Amino acid sequence: MPSRTLLGMLTPSSNTTLEPVTTAMLTGLLEVSAHFSRFKVTEIALSGQALAQFDLGAILAAAELLSHARCEVIGWSGTSSSWLGFDSDRRLCEAIERQTGARACTSVLALDEIFALTGLRRFALVTPYRADVQAAIVANYAAAGFECVAERHLGLQDNFSFAEVGPQQLRSLAHDAMNAPGADRAEAVVILCTNLRGAPLVEAMEAELGVPVYDSVAAVVWKSLRLAGVDTRRVAGWGRLFRDVG
Repeated sequence: MPSRTLLGMLTPSSNTTLEPVTTAMLTGLLEVSAHFSRFKVTEIALSGQALAQFDLGAILAAAELLSHARCEVIGWSGTSSSWLGFDSDRRLCEAIERQTGARACTSVLALDEIFALTGLRRFALVTPYRADVQAAIVANYAAAGFECVAERHLGLQDNFSFAEVGPQQLRSLAHDAMNAPGADRAEAVVILCTNLRGAPLVEAMEAELGVPVYDSVAAVVWKSLRLAGVDTRRVAGWGRLFRDVG
């Protein structure tokens, strides 16, 4: 039997987007498959209850289940460290690798790597999140040396509701962000939320906006493939990230 590449994806329990989108991205890679393990996430907010959803225990229990399927890479397909602080994802990756023996990555750390590889310093940000969550994200990126020059957010808190945002609304958010004052300095648009259906729109939006569009589901798939030694250029039709970066 030909060698298989098994990728594990940690999934928020109320997310209905990342599984079908991840699977669609990998359709042309016959030896690669994605496998999913969920833990409880129902809301995105800065309350103690909401932040506690991302404690290591539950996430590591989900990662342990993926290790039973012998996934060689385990990715956290979520963006929590963008408001919790990037070090939370670094600690998570260390814990996953120590506990399971798999290589580990996350959406947010993958985006950080993409920024570094492309030399990006300024971006426009699109999310479905509340204003206080958005402000925390912008502040964390600023502390890391990246400037959010324009942003749009929807003010939503219920995680399930993010997947209800339609393609036209999401496209409009990206266009509005890129038409905001100062957005002419943006070197890319970042769609930050793995329950937004941004990835299928990336190819068209890049043509419309004239800059790369980096989606958080695509970012963790890109990084997982790199860790597994798979040429990301084989992923066709999902934007410049897979063709041009790294």
